[in-house]
Amino acid sequence: MAKRSKAYEAAAAKIDAEKFYAPFEAVTLAKDTNPSKFDATVEVAFRLGVDPRKADQMVRGTVNLPHGTGKVSRVLVFATGDKAEAAIAAGADFVGSDDLIEKIQGGWTDFDAAVATPDLMGKVGRLGKVLGPRNLMPNPKTGTVTADVAKAVNDIKGGKIDFRVDKHSNLHFIIGKVSFDAIKLAENYAAALEEVLRLKPSASKGRYIQKATVATTFGPGISVDPNVTKVLTEV
Repeated sequence: MAKRSKAYEAAAAKIDAEKFYAPFEAVTLAKDTNPSKFDATVEVAFRLGVDPRKADQMVRGTVNLPHGTGKVSRVLVFATGDKAEAAIAAGADFVGSDDLIEKIQGGWTDFDAAVATPDLMGKVGRLGKVLGPRNLMPNPKTGTVTADVAKAVNDIKGGKIDFRVDKHSNLHFIIGKVSFDAIKLAENYAAALEEVLRLKPSASKGRYIQKATVATTFGPGISVDPNVTKVLTEV
């Protein structure tokens, strides 16, 4: 086992490993136990009672966090003509068509989200092996294949995040930064949880959210009570 730093050990000592914390209490404790000197990211992990190998139990979607993530996402847009101009006006970081496709085929993926107009998906589809594993492939279900590229760019820049259950039945979210007020972190957590609950597959049996954990980038995990799904901004 890797040896933990003294700062990490001191932070972990403040957490009761046997306790399930209320959401507001958990994010407050995450802020207090952040061992990093920089403004670390606050993340949430959910373990779901689903079998992602089965198509009818795949959990995937998007959520607009009310207070954003604290991170300015670099957005790439595959578009031409008026749509390209609209994407540029909306603040997209990279806009193009064949030139971007060729660049990505060469291994470049220095962006956080990709949007495409429907007419270019025939070409963009060739990038599946590069963008798919990185969860960067434009998809109609997440609103990233759309004619309204300006709205898509504004949503992503404003705090919209995509999520997809992994092969171990886990979901990972960024809900903000340590510098956020605890109430804002709790409200972002609530928004993410609400959407995950809404997307519960009908084929999922038993307990749906089996485990929830909050942690900062290099901080210890804090167990959140998975049964608390209402009034998440109070201890």
